[in-house]
Amino acid sequence: MWILYIIRCKDNSLYTGITLNLEKRMTSHLGGKGAKYTRGRGPFEILYTEKYPNRSEASKQEYFLKKLTSKEKLDFINEHAQKIVEK
Repeated sequence: MWILYIIRCKDNSLYTGITLNLEKRMTSHLGGKGAKYTRGRGPFEILYTEKYPNRSEASKQEYFLKKLTSKEKLDFINEHAQKIVEK
């Protein structure tokens, strides 16, 4: 399963990515070996995760989310968290 994730960096910026192993990816980000954008921006807070059956679907959602502003991403997170609570 592929995992899409959104993290908040220490400067309050948001980073969106996909991975097969979230724990390993977060270790990479914290060690400065993850994405170039996250280097020096830790520690991180995981705000959102969602699983996908394949890389293609995860990548499509990642692309969609990366086009959003930070406020729109936070609205997306809040909307989806609300749906989970209501179920």
